Amino acid sequence: MTTTRRGFIQASAAAVSALGIGGLSTAAASTPMVEQAVKPLRLLILGGTGFIGPHMVQAALDRGHEVTIFNRGKSNTELFPEIEKLVGDRDGDLESLKGREWDAVIDNTGYVPRHVRDSADLLIGHVGRYLFTSTGSVYDLEAERVDEDSKLLDVPEPDSEDTQKYYGELKVLCEQAVQERYGEAATIVRPHIVAGPGDKTDRYTYWPVRIDHGGEMICPGDPTNPIQYIDVRDLSEFCIHLVEQDTPGVFYGAGPSYSELSIREFIYAVRGVTSADVKFTWIDDAFMAANGIEHFGFPLWISVNSDYRGLTRVSIERSVENGLKLRPLAVTAHDTLEWFKAQPKERRDKLNLNLERDAAVLKAWHEKT
Repeated sequence: MTTTRRGFIQASAAAVSALGIGGLSTAAASTPMVEQAVKPLRLLILGGTGFIGPHMVQAALDRGHEVTIFNRGKSNTELFPEIEKLVGDRDGDLESLKGREWDAVIDNTGYVPRHVRDSADLLIGHVGRYLFTSTGSVYDLEAERVDEDSKLLDVPEPDSEDTQKYYGELKVLCEQAVQERYGEAATIVRPHIVAGPGDKTDRYTYWPVRIDHGGEMICPGDPTNPIQYIDVRDLSEFCIHLVEQDTPGVFYGAGPSYSELSIREFIYAVRGVTSADVKFTWIDDAFMAANGIEHFGFPLWISVNSDYRGLTRVSIERSVENGLKLRPLAVTAHDTLEWFKAQPKERRDKLNLNLERDAAVLKAWHEKT
């Protein structure tokens, strides 16, 4: 099966929509003691009940900030009973935001430029800083390396609101809407693949769950192939830090390591959090493709031979210089696995480990070698 850019973007759009709208049962492991902010802020979070949202709310509360969330009030309404919850809709119902004042707004649910323009216009003069959560999909991903100043995608249909077809392109316009209105009071954060407790997409979760399942498993491609993602808690704490420091600019939200991390190092780090009897068998791209597994055949893995290799070498230098801190790989793996095991069977069954497919490919590989 050939993966087209549109297919990749559709998958990304579906996955990243979970950042602001998805479901959450128990989103995070117990939160350690966190130092209080020097100056408590009044924060407005657009969203707050999906995947990133609850972690961001918790990070803000842990730092001593006062949090208000705004959403449609249709999912996970039981979360955070102690905070103020405003009900509305970004598509034409912003009434509950009118006449209010906050030190900053964090926009986690902006996918359509018109919606972002409406909220940005309404909040001008009523918030000090506007932090917009964008995406790494705003770039040409065929580039060998990506940083905040890399060329953004062209937008062929600027009036379109088709987030499936133009997910990255529309995020470009959303960013521009915030920057044009807020100037130095605008902050843009472009997350990479987001991992951790509460993730509905299973792009990261596959790995600790599959390794914990045990047995012989395929490790895809070149063992030195770089891999990147970011723990949702690291991303959330970074965003809160940027708001606290009133930091303008554009930042890439990626990890999980301060230096380039190979998929082999990643897999062995995850292996360290489980006692399962597992055997790793590395199979190259060409053999997998010949047996029906092409690029993106394994969650999170992006081959440097694919058209999306830019996502394997994203610079986080600017973000680290401005306060991004990363948890150890084993912490993300452990907490995600424990969260997943605590989910209802119906939820756990949604994660397809592709055991039969992989067994057939492993058999063919051993016959060949």
